[in-house]
Amino acid sequence: MADTPLILQVPRGGAVDIELAANGLPSLASGAAVLEDLPADDEGALEAPDAGQVVLSLPSPEALEREAETVRRVIHEAGTGTEPLVVEVEVAEHLREDELAAVIEAAAHARRAVILRIMRDG
Repeated sequence: MADTPLILQVPRGGAVDIELAANGLPSLASGAAVLEDLPADDEGALEAPDAGQVVLSLPSPEALEREAETVRRVIHEAGTGTEPLVVEVEVAEHLREDELAAVIEAAAHARRAVILRIMRDG
């Protein structure tokens, strides 16, 4: 089991960052997830991660909920290693607790740290 919470990386100053700063999420308040707002380019996109193994890329936060079983499976089957596992969401305007649920659950049972990256502001 991983000792670390889910790491949620979002473009600094983007819609998701602003929404989370204003409204938060229960998983952030409880410590099940931690927020990292990272610098974005002029188009509101994060650069590719320097570290981590991308195990899944999805088009939107809604796909996290829709593909919950796939999220759990790829994190569980990723094996051991030192790099964090990265789940990328290509574009997001908002992020809801129910969309995070599968990733938080999988991260709680992962053998490595898990990062959810919102790649671009929507």
